Amino acid sequence: MTDIPTHHMVYGHCCDYITGEKLVDTDDERIRQQLARYMVEEQGWEKQDIEMRLRIETLFNQQFVTSKITMVLSLDGARCLMLRYGPGSLVTRERPALAAARVLSERAQVPLVVVTNGVDAELLDTITGKVISTGMSSVPSRAKVKKMVSELCFDPYDGRKREAELRILNAFDVEVCCAGGPCALPGVKEG
Repeated sequence: MTDIPTHHMVYGHCCDYITGEKLVDTDDERIRQQLARYMVEEQGWEKQDIEMRLRIETLFNQQFVTSKITMVLSLDGARCLMLRYGPGSLVTRERPALAAARVLSERAQVPLVVVTNGVDAELLDTITGKVISTGMSSVPSRAKVKKMVSELCFDPYDGRKREAELRILNAFDVEVCCAGGPCALPGVKEG
């Protein structure tokens, strides 16, 4: 194990299942990699249709925050499903995940969002904010999304409300850990 003064267990490095990129191997990264394998090997998504580790940066009230998106899955070039992983309670992950799906691109919202802690999951409708289904079985396969695509709304998010969603991301995703500062490991790329 790498000796870095942090509360994260670091096991060395791992290889990203989707991109082949070298990443810091932590407990959270292992769960993200399991989710990526699940989406490809069991849910039928193609690796080339999955974007990993996207970020949305916000600055409000002198607080700079980088919001991390575990993966975004596309169907025929359209981003249709966002997955955000985080340990702990799912209900606390819902609102910032919806905000991220609404503002990731100014051209179109990501219509479906999954929040998961690696054990449980919720599928949310980005437009209404409602939970569609719960449990890991609610994580939609490529085939299921393909059947749903004609009913999904990809419209851009209302520009007047966009700043409010960015503020929500900034407030919910600020990282202050038990060590008193940001959780990022010094000088390394982390999921």
